[in-house]
Order: sequence, then structure tokens, then C-alpha cells
Amino acid sequence: MEYVKNLKCTNCGKTYEAIPDKYLCDECGDKGILDVQYKYEKIKKEWSKEELDKNPEQSIWRYLPLIPIEKNSKRPKLRIGHTPLYHSKAMGEKLGLNNLVIKDDGLNPTGSLKDRASAIAAVKAREANAYTVACSSTGNAASSLAGNIAAMEEDMNAIIFVPERAPAGKVAQLLIYGAEVVSVQDSYEAAYYLSDDAIKKWGWYNRNAAINPYLVEGKKTAVLEMAEQLNWKMPDWVVFSVGDGCTIAGAYKGLYDLKQIGFTDRIPKLLGVQAEGCAPITKAFRTGNDLEVTDENTIADSIAVGSPRNFNKALNAVKNSDGEMVNVSDDSILKMMKSLGSTTGIFGEPAGVTGLAGIKKAVNKGIISRDESVAVVITGNGLKDTSNARKAAGDLIEIEADIDKLEQIFGDKGVI
Repeated sequence: MEYVKNLKCTNCGKTYEAIPDKYLCDECGDKGILDVQYKYEKIKKEWSKEELDKNPEQSIWRYLPLIPIEKNSKRPKLRIGHTPLYHSKAMGEKLGLNNLVIKDDGLNPTGSLKDRASAIAAVKAREANAYTVACSSTGNAASSLAGNIAAMEEDMNAIIFVPERAPAGKVAQLLIYGAEVVSVQDSYEAAYYLSDDAIKKWGWYNRNAAINPYLVEGKKTAVLEMAEQLNWKMPDWVVFSVGDGCTIAGAYKGLYDLKQIGFTDRIPKLLGVQAEGCAPITKAFRTGNDLEVTDENTIADSIAVGSPRNFNKALNAVKNSDGEMVNVSDDSILKMMKSLGSTTGIFGEPAGVTGLAGIKKAVNKGIISRDESVAVVITGNGLKDTSNARKAAGDLIEIEADIDKLEQIFGDKGVI
């Protein structure tokens, strides 16, 4: 990794060699989340926008100087990244904005932004000579890991620990991809601790994003792409839903990287959005107190993390960008699923549209002004959770095969 300097503890500042299976600081334990450090001056000298323009690669791997893998390491064959960015005047008007762009990361191969992190996990596992990779997940991290391990086309195994509330669609993905799935009849927290115990007991590679410092580096590629798609003209705000904090932490890291190498001239403000029923990071942000573990009472399963482990990186990301955090209700999330779909044709799962619901609240509260430009990432596809999609969509028409009755119903509904 010619452009990686080292790993640095975000708690005490101690540095370590960037070996593929180094997860936490030896001195700080679970509080010692590590961060990948880059040789920015070397990157500036040896990489440019012009060179990037000439690169035919249309995936996250086009940003290799800012990705901590060995240049010749084997990678999954799925095309990760290169998801579309839409300028949506109609959706912007619904949110009270003049300038809104939406990046649909639900169009990644397994249907979520988490593919970006899992692709890195698959590569780093092989760099560490590991053939079994494990994680706990409410669904998206799990399915993305299973899919990317399958796409390595090697004799590798994915072992997944999910809480009992994991949506059926996500569990089906895991099984189709050939993963060993352990459904823990308890909360996500319980699933995490069981996965942690198993990883330590059997020496598996750890894909848990809040622990593994390399996975944030995969997640940041969403904003690297966004910046390039916007011709390096950054918006005033970038918005993400927040669960364990890894995604918004990754967003800040990517924005910071781009500024350090001179590709952009500023870091946008970050808006982090949590569900009201599970918002420990927002509470810590507002009070300045230590994080308190909360219940996981929200339909947005992908961000229902009551005991997030990457919360310090998330808090620092929002604070360092002069950003803000808000919470939104499950009802507003459901309404946003329908509003986004009927306005733009983008189908987002509950956690995937939570950021949009947060934009609406932030505009109403005066945090974001109408004339500010805003970019939001839809982090997961609605087909991941069709049960809640049906709740959001409303009733369909059930009728006998009778054209006269159909005419009457259409007339009553104003269809004709």
C-alpha cells in the first residue's frame, strides 16, 4: 500500500503498522478505534484529476490511491460503486429546496452502500490469509459481505449473525449467496457480542465495520464518486442516515481526503439523521455527554443500533464539518418512502430514506435554508424490506373483473 502511512488510534494517537487484521489500539481496547492515515503529499504528486479522467474503471477501484489495499490484491468481481446521481427539482420542491441531488446507492450489486465496505473486507481478508469472514448485521452489511465473498470465486466462507428482527428479504439474500446464517433470537446488540466471541474463538476475519478500520475507507468512496459526478463542486450539505456511525464517518474521511490532495477546496457540512426510536448518537451530540445505550425501536432496521461503537468518529465528523444532527419519526420515514418513489422513481428502504426525512425536518427548523445546495445518499434499496414498503405505499384496488365497477372506482378516485 504505497500511499498508506499507518493506522492511528483516534483516542490516544498511538500509531501502528497498517497490517490487514489490525483492528483496535493495544492501549485503549474497544475505545481505540483506528484510522487509516495517508501520504497526502505523495498522492498529490502522483495522482491528478486528469489521470482519473483517463481511467476506464467504473467502480470504487478507480480511486485506488485513496483505498488501503495492495495494488495487485484479488478483488470481488462484482462492480461496486458507480451509482447514479440525480438532480431532482421536483423532490427538492417537496423538501423546500432549490438545489437537491440524490445518489442512489441502493443500486449497488446487493442493494446497499454496504457493498463498498464489504468489498474491502473481502480483499483485506485474503491479504491476511483468512478464508472465513464474519460479522453481525441487521441485514445489509451481512448480505453485502455474503455477496462479495461469493464474488471472490475462491474457497471462502461468510458467517453472519443477525438479530431475530432481520427482514426476511435480507435473510433470503444471505442464504442465496451461500453464507452460514446464525439468527440470534435477541437484539442486534446480542448478535454483535456473539459474533465478537466467535471471531475471537476461531480467528475469523472481522468485517464488523465499527471495529475494522479499513471498512470506513470503503464507505467513503460514495462521496469520492459524488464529488467527481459533481465535477468537484461540492454542495453546502451532504446528508446521511446514521446507525453505528461508520457511514457518516466514512463520508467525512472521503471529503477530508479530497481536500487534502487538492481535488476540492472545502468540506461540506454533514447532516446526520437518526430514527427517533434509536438515536443514541444524536443525544450524545446534543448533550455533550457520554453515549448512552438505547432501545432499538424503529422500522429502519439498518440504522437500529442502540450501542454504536463508531460513535466518536461519527460525532467528530459532524462537528468538524460544522454540521448538525436531527431525529425523525417512523411515520415520516414511511411517508418519505412513498414520496421519493412517486416523485423520482427511486425505491429506498426505511433506513435508505431517513436522510431525506431529516432534510425536510432540517429545512422546517431553519437548519438548512432553501437556497443551500444539498446532496443525500439513499443507502439501501426498498426491495430489502417490502413489508414496510407496503405500509408506506397504501392500499391497492381489489375488484372483480367488471369494467363498470372499475369505471366507478376510478371515477371516485379521480383517476379518470
